[in-house]
Formats: sequence, structure tokens, C-alpha cells
Amino acid sequence: MIDWSNLPFGYMPTNANVRCTYQNGTWGKIEIHTEETVTLHMAATCLHYGQECFEGLKAYRGVDNSIRLFRWEDNAKRMSKSAQRIGMPEIPMNIFKEALFTLIAHNKEFIPPYGTGATMYIRPLMIGTEGKLGLNASTEYMFIMFCSPVGPYFKDGCKPVKVIIERDSDRAAPLGTGNVKVGGNYAAAVNATLRAHQLGYSSALYLDPKEKKYIDECGPANFFAIKNNTYVTPQSTSILESITNMSLITLAANMGMKVEKRQIPLDELGSFEEAGQCGTAAVITPICEIYDPLLHISHTYGFPNTIGEKSKLLYDTLVGIQFGEKEDTEQWITIIH
Repeated sequence: MIDWSNLPFGYMPTNANVRCTYQNGTWGKIEIHTEETVTLHMAATCLHYGQECFEGLKAYRGVDNSIRLFRWEDNAKRMSKSAQRIGMPEIPMNIFKEALFTLIAHNKEFIPPYGTGATMYIRPLMIGTEGKLGLNASTEYMFIMFCSPVGPYFKDGCKPVKVIIERDSDRAAPLGTGNVKVGGNYAAAVNATLRAHQLGYSSALYLDPKEKKYIDECGPANFFAIKNNTYVTPQSTSILESITNMSLITLAANMGMKVEKRQIPLDELGSFEEAGQCGTAAVITPICEIYDPLLHISHTYGFPNTIGEKSKLLYDTLVGIQFGEKEDTEQWITIIH
């Protein structure tokens, strides 16, 4: 018996995962698997040359008990963009959809009940599987999609966190892979994240990799801030286009807020009223402090244990749409019967 209200944000085995292989220039049929492991050639390109990309989305049990997906087509499009960036074939929309709907059909009982705060996290993954020596693209790929019921990313809700500015490393180069979802970006951020945790901070806040003058993004999520009824988020070629951030931008505009997607200079940090990170896992993680270790300056926002007024409104609206508590005026939701 699963204790839905006390689920961690972590992996739990389910009934099945789905897979599809690409060989001879063609995608095969969707296959249902029960095993949780994958057999790979030791020279597979995903292991040596980083031919790997992934996505993250959720299935929700709505207030009306329906199964709901949020903007899944955007995840499919972004995954194909990631794949193309590192020399892999794009995943046709019909294959992504069939994999997604098949996965949910075989794991419906693992979608947590409405009101528990839990959801089903879905992870699509594509890897190069051909054994090769020498830098070159694989001709064979495996597309996998698995899922796990997860609790809220933060058990205490939208509890504000402290972040530290990172200057000793970059998560991506100016014209690198920062704007797509590939494993190398996250591997590049591991050491900085560990250092941040050791110093008592939730995550590292990266600066632009070219000049180190502007805010780029947090290791695990996009950055945003609010001042003078304006939603501000960075513009950069090395930032992943967060579907959550895209949604918050739309909601902010609908609420009468001004939206600015632009470079954010470091010296502007002190002028913000609210700040936060946003992404699929936590939706919004408020930031109560940004510490600059070079200048020994801390910028603080709001109170340590509360989310800002406008951030809270944005969070409640987006989560309300996802669970069917609020009207979906943008037609973001797909209901599965």
C-alpha cells in the first residue's frame, strides 16, 4: 500500500516502461518492458561521446479524478531539438505521443490521488547505442520512457532557499548546449552544486559564460525576479527554455504584469522585490537570499519562510490549472480518459 501523502521525490518501480529503437534510418514499434535495466555495448556513443538527451514532465490526477498532462507537446518538441543539437534523430510527435499514452495506460494506478500533493513524474530518454571508437554519431538509438510517483519536490511547500553565485565554472559555453536538455550540462554543474551544499546553499546561480556580468540560470532551473509589477527573466543563448518559465510568463502577462526577457546585470539584483527558480519538479522555488562570494554581499528577498505575493499568485494559478482547479484558458491541458 503506497502512502501517497508521504512520498519522497524519488524513483519507485512501476508496472512497465516503454521503448522504441531507431535502426537503418527508421523508428521501430513501441515496445512494453517490465525490466528496469538496459544492456549496452561498452563502446556505445552515449557512454563515450555524450549522445544522450532527456525530458521531464508530469501526469496529474485532477480534482475531477481525470488524468491530466501539461503541455506535453512542448516537451516532445524540446526533446527533438535537444536530439538534433547532438547529432541524433528527432523523435516524431506520433511516436512520442504513443509512448507517453502507452506508458500511462500501463501505470494508471501509480498516478497519485488528487489532494495528496503527489504526482507522476515521467522521464523520456534517448541514447546512442552503437558501439564506436572515434568521435562520430551513432546510427542506432534507443528511446525510453519511464515513470515514478513522486511527492512534492519540497515537503514544506514553497519554502524559500538561499543560492550562491558561481564564478569558478560554467554549466555551458556561449554557443554550446546550454539551451537544450542534455546530460553534459548537468554533469558540468555537479561540482558547483556540491560546493554550494557544503556552504549551506540550495544551489549555484550561474553567470553568463562569456563576460560574467549577467545572471544566466540556476543549476537545476530557470531564474526569474519581480519588481515594479514586472516579471523579469534572463535572455541568453546558454539557457534551457523552461516550459514552466514560458507558462509563468504567459500567466504574468494575463495578470496585468509587464514581462521582460532580457540580460539581467549583477548590480540589478539588489533592486528586486522577489526572486525564484522555476521548473517542472518544484514549479516555483522562491529565493530568499543570493550571496556573492567575490563581493561578500548578500541580496535578500522577502522573509525567510514565506513566498512573495506575486510568486505565490503565479504558483497557485499554474498548479491550479495543472490539477483542474482553475480554468485552462490557454489550452495547456490534455485529459486522458
